[in-house]
Parts: sequence; C-alpha cells; structure tokens
Amino acid sequence: MTLREALISGTRQLTEAGIAGAPRDARALLAAASGMAADRVLLEGDMVLDDPHLFEAMIARRIAGEPVAKIIGRRLFWGRVFKITKDTLDPRPETETLIAAALEAGPVERFADLGTGSGIIAVTLLAEWPKARGVATDISLAAITVAKENARAHHVAERLTVLQTQDTETWFPDGLEQCDMILSNPPYISDDEMSELSREVYEHDPHIALTPGGDGLGPYREIARSGREYLRPGGKILVEIGWQQGADVAAIFRAAGFVAVSCLPDLGGRDRVISAVAP
Repeated sequence: MTLREALISGTRQLTEAGIAGAPRDARALLAAASGMAADRVLLEGDMVLDDPHLFEAMIARRIAGEPVAKIIGRRLFWGRVFKITKDTLDPRPETETLIAAALEAGPVERFADLGTGSGIIAVTLLAEWPKARGVATDISLAAITVAKENARAHHVAERLTVLQTQDTETWFPDGLEQCDMILSNPPYISDDEMSELSREVYEHDPHIALTPGGDGLGPYREIARSGREYLRPGGKILVEIGWQQGADVAAIFRAAGFVAVSCLPDLGGRDRVISAVAP
C-alpha cells in the first residue's frame, strides 16, 4: 500500500463514519504511522507504507471516537509540540487565551500553575520567559510524569518544580512560596453538563480533569479563598473558565477581596479567562 492509497482509504473510512475533518485526521494519522511530517505525506504519495496495519488500527480508533491527539500522543500548543496521554487533558485551543493574558501581564519572576496536567501552561510560559521560575501542581502522579517529560523536552526542567497535591480540595501545596502570578485551568464542568460532552471528551479525557462535581465552581472558590496568601501584593490570578461562568467566577474573586477583576474573551468572543489582582 502506498501513502496515497492509504490516505484515500483512511479518508473514505472516516468520512463514511461521519467524522468531521476526515481528510485532515487521516493525513495526521498517516503522518504518525509513517513517521514523517504531515506536509510530506501528499508529496511522497508513491512511497510504500511500511506498516499499513498500524495505520488501519489508528483509523479504527478514530472511528471509535478517540481524538487524533490521543492516538498519536501529542498536541501542538502555542507553536510547540507536547506529549499527552490518557492521563492528561487534551489541551484546547481556547487555553491559549490564558497564555496570551499571562504574556501580556508578564514577564514575572515566579509563578504557580495549579492543576498542570500535561504541563502546557507552565512549560509554555517558562519557554517564553527565560528568567522565570515556576511551580506546577497536580493530584495525578501520571500527569505529573508527563509534565516533567514535557519540561525536559522543552529545556525548562531546571526552572520548574512539579508537586503532587493530596486531594481534590487542595489547590495549594504545603510550602508554596509567594508568587507574582497564579494560573489555573481547573476542572469546571458541572455535573449537569457532563452528559452533554462529546464522546471524544467524555470517553477519552480523565474525568478528574473535567469536573469537580456539583456546579463546577468549587475550584474557583478554593483558589479565590486561599490565593491571596500565595500572591505578592499586586500579583495576578488568571483562571480559565467555562464560557457561561464569567459572571459567577468574577463574583467569587471580588467577594474574596481581589481587585481589578475582569473577564477576557477567547478568539470566538466567548468568556474564557478571569483576571484578578491581589490588593
């Protein structure tokens, strides 16, 4: 089977299965199966695919609802490639809104990334701020392992401390020093919203990274309640939110004594990040 034949077959199977973006997904999977860049697949169409069974298995996984990024084990984020696994959230493009807000406010000397998952937020900021130091936390040891791998891959491991928290109610680890900035993309999907998720998300992202239970606002209440203790005066908190949570989360931070509380939109114009300043 040549690359061209494999691409035609894979695209047809995904299209018949009703997969949106079938040509794009087939090309990405074929690139991974063949070990070449996606933009080379079309140019090398006459090349023989060494392991067509691997590609067919990838296509079957995609038809079964598994996201491409989870199949190939990596995700492009803010121009860098990050490893992801079944134990980490598949980063969404909307999270780049959080990075943009941090870069506009920074650089800072020291920051904390709470609930780091694959480490995309902490690693990206350390790569953008070569003099900064960061602390990243997560409850999942498997996710922490991935975050450390991504830190090493992007040559920032010496400036990143990764700590495991002990339970879902603990967002700040013991001994955390005061920071200039605290960031988080916490689980925020409510119990009622979980049933509305796509199968790609519901079946393949860890639920602990998706929902804290209840109304989805628990992590924000805890981060707001304890955050001022870990922020220097004038320090900033930036948290990603669900697009319908802007008013509620802003009110939580105002009630906790934060000032200059604002809601920032993503590229689609939806509420996506709450910014707040410690007095």
